[in-house]
Amino acid sequence: MDIVDDKAPNIPALDKAFAVLDYITDSPKPLTAAQIAKDLGLPRSSTYRLLMALVQKGVLRKDENNVFYLGAYLLYWAGKFEQQENVIALFHELILTEPALMPHSVTLSSLDGERGEMVFLACHESPSPLGFTFRAGVRVPAVFAATGKAVLATLDFDEVRTMYADGLPPPLTQYGVAGFEQLRAEFESVQTTRMSLDDGQLREGMYCIGTYIRNSSGRANVGVAVSFLKNEYQQKQAEVGAALISLAEKIERRLGFLGYS
Repeated sequence: MDIVDDKAPNIPALDKAFAVLDYITDSPKPLTAAQIAKDLGLPRSSTYRLLMALVQKGVLRKDENNVFYLGAYLLYWAGKFEQQENVIALFHELILTEPALMPHSVTLSSLDGERGEMVFLACHESPSPLGFTFRAGVRVPAVFAATGKAVLATLDFDEVRTMYADGLPPPLTQYGVAGFEQLRAEFESVQTTRMSLDDGQLREGMYCIGTYIRNSSGRANVGVAVSFLKNEYQQKQAEVGAALISLAEKIERRLGFLGYS
């Protein structure tokens, strides 16, 4: 089961913004709006409006000579990317310290709060097929995924309701969460145990347990989960769940989470 949207939308304004940013990045000298418009074959008026919108957001800056440079906001993006890459590296490094996890499929996922989805970042594959594709970039509804439930449970519930202002997504199986009250009950369990459960909500017959990972600021945007066939879950839930929480706590410490003495 591979849930991927391969139809990337074509957004002309976004294409122009990236063309402008790439051109400024590659240029050996600062550029004026007129020069950028001329070299890229764009209308001068719309190019200037685009540049000023990027300046307002901090992506670009403009000096007293009306030339444009890359702005400091790009450092924020770079920092977030570096943090994500660190989490992936730590996942691959530290999972080797948890022998109980090694025979299973273990995934690392990140919350896309704009779409209410979890995005797979990395996976330690089990030798046993589960019938589900764990590949970087695959997206699943957060409310049905073990990592999603774990991460969402750390948020204020009103924030979760706002995320799904149009209602929860349609269930993928007959076991999917049917409404906000059921979701709230699952969150209360996560808040007590630090462990979430996908009991066939992504794929019938596949069980997943998950937990969240907090960063240095104490916010959880990433989670890890182990996937089983149903009979494996019943036999190994306790042992593997403890190892999964141990892995998450090790990653948290390395990310600088200060909640440990």
